Amino acid sequence: MNVAILGCGYVGLELGRQLESHGHDAVGVRRSAEGVRRIEDAGLEAVRADITDPDALADVPDADAIVFIASSGGRGAETAREIYVDGLRTVVEAFGERENPPDRLVYTSSTGVHGDHDGDWVDEQTPLEPTTEKTAVLAEAERIALEYPIEYGYDGTVARYAGLYGPGRYRLERYLEGPVTEGYLNMVHRDDAAGTVRYLLEEERARGDVVQVVDDEPAEKWAFADWLADECGVDRPPKRTKAERLEDGDLSDAARRRTLTSKRCSNERLRALGYEFAYPTFREGYRDAVDAYTG
Repeated sequence: MNVAILGCGYVGLELGRQLESHGHDAVGVRRSAEGVRRIEDAGLEAVRADITDPDALADVPDADAIVFIASSGGRGAETAREIYVDGLRTVVEAFGERENPPDRLVYTSSTGVHGDHDGDWVDEQTPLEPTTEKTAVLAEAERIALEYPIEYGYDGTVARYAGLYGPGRYRLERYLEGPVTEGYLNMVHRDDAAGTVRYLLEEERARGDVVQVVDDEPAEKWAFADWLADECGVDRPPKRTKAERLEDGDLSDAARRRTLTSKRCSNERLRALGYEFAYPTFREGYRDAVDAYTG
């Protein structure tokens, strides 16, 4: 396959490496010179282009598949709409109108579109209940990814990511030092986030469908923090209930929402499609980080 990775950053670079190692051709797209250098440093072909600009996208080679993995950089709902809604529409149109259009699109979303479920399980069939303007934008983008490519003769897939972690993003201090607030962590290692997309493309899975990309075990935060402390050989961190955390007067709106939002995300659909995890739980996924900490 020829695959164009739009927004080729933390997960995109790993996806490109995996595709190349499996005999495919990947081109990474970023709008900054620094981003392009990182793609080239990873040994991948790079194109500098703004995904919201159809003229700039003309510089991206034809591809069998497009992976839309761009980020709004943690900015607000307005920027998120520009990237995930307007940018996604622009990409679908720009590639769809080519003489050689792609065969499919994969759009990477977030399990944040589920909102709060008071610790209950959610899956691909659970109605979306976004609780912020930004997650509402992500839910809208999911609909575009599934419906809009059809107008141009190709299929869309939504890969809905849980919390990403991995090299450079283990954030050990947050859980080793605490305090840790109760709730659940839904996680997926970077290599499996990339590996899932590669697998769905290679095996022709989930066309026109949504797949939650999350590992086998949503982790209760207190249990995870205690396990991590034990493995690292340090004292277990202090704990706080949600009520105690909400009593803090310095909580931002975002922190308050994180405290109130709790769910467990199922990967039963992804497992049924045949994907095998490199890191099925945090125990395998954090091993390198623990070894580095204790080494």
